[in-house]
Amino acid sequence: MTGSTSVVVRRLEASDIPQAVELSEQAGWNQTIEDWRLLIDLSPDACFAIAVDGELAATTTLIRYGRRLAWIGMVLTKEPYRGRGFAKRLLTEVLNHADQLGIETVKLDATDQGQPLYEQMGFRCEQPVERWSRRASEDAGVAMPRVKVLLPEDCRTADQHAFGVDRSELLHWLGRRGISQLNGNSYMMTRPGRNSDYLGPSVCDAPESARKLVEQALENGKDRGWAWDLLPRNSNAVAIARDLGFSTSRHLQRMVRGKDLQVQEALIYAIAGFELG
Repeated sequence: MTGSTSVVVRRLEASDIPQAVELSEQAGWNQTIEDWRLLIDLSPDACFAIAVDGELAATTTLIRYGRRLAWIGMVLTKEPYRGRGFAKRLLTEVLNHADQLGIETVKLDATDQGQPLYEQMGFRCEQPVERWSRRASEDAGVAMPRVKVLLPEDCRTADQHAFGVDRSELLHWLGRRGISQLNGNSYMMTRPGRNSDYLGPSVCDAPESARKLVEQALENGKDRGWAWDLLPRNSNAVAIARDLGFSTSRHLQRMVRGKDLQVQEALIYAIAGFELG
C-alpha cells in the first residue's frame, strides 16, 4: 500500500539553502550559497517554499524596500515537480503577504517562460532588462588586492534617487560580500557568483564616471568571467558594455503590479540582480 504524499507550503529557512542552491544550479543560474542566505536574512518572513515529503520542491522570495516596493525573485521548481502549479501557489502566497503589509508596488524580472503566469497574477510589462556577459580572459593576471569600502551617504542618496526607494540595507549587505568602487557620488559594486562575478548594482551621474568604474572593476577583478545585468533603456550602459567586450546572453521583462514607481534609468548602470532589482 502506497502512502500519501505530503505537500507543505512553509517559510524558506537557512537549513534549506543547500537544496535551494541545487535548484538554482539546475536552472543554470549564477547564485551562490551567500546569495540565498542574503535573501533569507533580509526577509526571513517573506521567502516561501514548498516541500514534498520533506524535499525542497519550489521556492519564491520577496525582498521588501519599505512599504513602497517589494521584489519577487527565485521562482524555481525542481524538475520532477513542474506542471503541478507550485509556482502559482507560492506567488499567491507572497503576493498575499505583500498585500497584508500594504506594499504599494511589487516588481519582478520575468523570463519568457514565466511571463504568462505573472500576467495572470496581475503583473504588467514595464521595460526590458538584459544580462550582458564576458568570458574570462585566457591571459588574466593576478587580481590586485582590494579594500572593502562602505558606500558613503552621498552614494546611498544617489541610489535612492535613481532606484526610487531606499535600499540602504541591501547595499550594506552587498558591501560586506563584495567590493565597492567609488567616484564622487557614483559607485559600482562587484561580488562573486557561482560561475562568474557580478557587476552591479551601480548608479552613476555621468557615462564617464560609469566607464571609469567598470574599467576599474574589471582590472581589479579575478576575471572568472562577468555577468552585468542592465536596463537597455540606458544606452550609455549598453555602449560601455559593448565597448568592453560584453554581449547579451539573457533577455527578461521587468514587470510591475500595483502603483507605477518611476526610476531614473539614465543613472542606473547595473541592477543588483534579477532577484533584487
